[in-house]
Amino acid sequence: MLLDTASLYFRAFYGVPDTVKAPDGTPVNAVRGLLDMIAKLASAYAPQRVVACWDDDWRPAWRVALIPSYKAHRVAAEHAGAPDEEEVPDALEAQLPAIREALDALGIPVVGAAEHEADDVVGSLAHQTEGPVDVVTGDRDLFQLVDDAREARVIYTARGMSKLEVVTDAVVVAKYGVLPQQYADFATLRGDTSDGLPGVPGVGEKTAATLLAAHGDLPGIIAAAEAGEGMSVGVRSRILAALPYLRVAPRVVAVARDLDLHLPPPAAPDPADAAAAAQRWGLGTAMERAAAALTP
Repeated sequence: MLLDTASLYFRAFYGVPDTVKAPDGTPVNAVRGLLDMIAKLASAYAPQRVVACWDDDWRPAWRVALIPSYKAHRVAAEHAGAPDEEEVPDALEAQLPAIREALDALGIPVVGAAEHEADDVVGSLAHQTEGPVDVVTGDRDLFQLVDDAREARVIYTARGMSKLEVVTDAVVVAKYGVLPQQYADFATLRGDTSDGLPGVPGVGEKTAATLLAAHGDLPGIIAAAEAGEGMSVGVRSRILAALPYLRVAPRVVAVARDLDLHLPPPAAPDPADAAAAAQRWGLGTAMERAAAALTP
């Protein structure tokens, strides 16, 4: 089970009251919420192993060089011009050490990669791992990793932990009319305002799905547009006008699958460390529930 960790702790931060605090007054609502999520996920899906994938670089310079608008709206105003500073509430930033301590006590390794996002870590581990893989995220960009043949699926959290959705090949097709392996091209065409991806003006989800159904992938769509075949004059003109974007966007949208990552040996929760972390941060029974759910 691969956790898109930031996706989960942001959801926990906004979903649990900020009145939940450690004995020293530090807010721990995100920590408590994340532990409850882990307990629920481990109980429901019984993973043999859980990995917390981490944003070592939430806005890599190489992606920004290709598309300058990439996540630009999420750069902290006071750090404009320093793309490595994300707009994160102070009350959440203060909880990151406690989150990492809690994960360590639970035997959940935190894995990141220089100059790459957590999505790239997820993509690489999912691609390189043999056997079933569950990706837990609220980010639909990771639908590109769904693959029934490889037993890779997404546990989608966007509707909340009480309405978790298991995303398989059939679910992606039903939602968007494209196969999972076409999803990155679909997202490139459609764009995504939450990531600062402009997409092709005038090409929405329906048109993007129709184009992919007719031409297979983005190179096929571009070839058809350049040849003047298989699409209306209006759509062709939009594709041709967007060629500078379409030449670079796939590298931004596609998650890495070839990072050289090394996981430590599997570890069970450490009862002493879990108890100490729970006491230090005032985590109540949340740590106990998570530890119990993860203990073989």
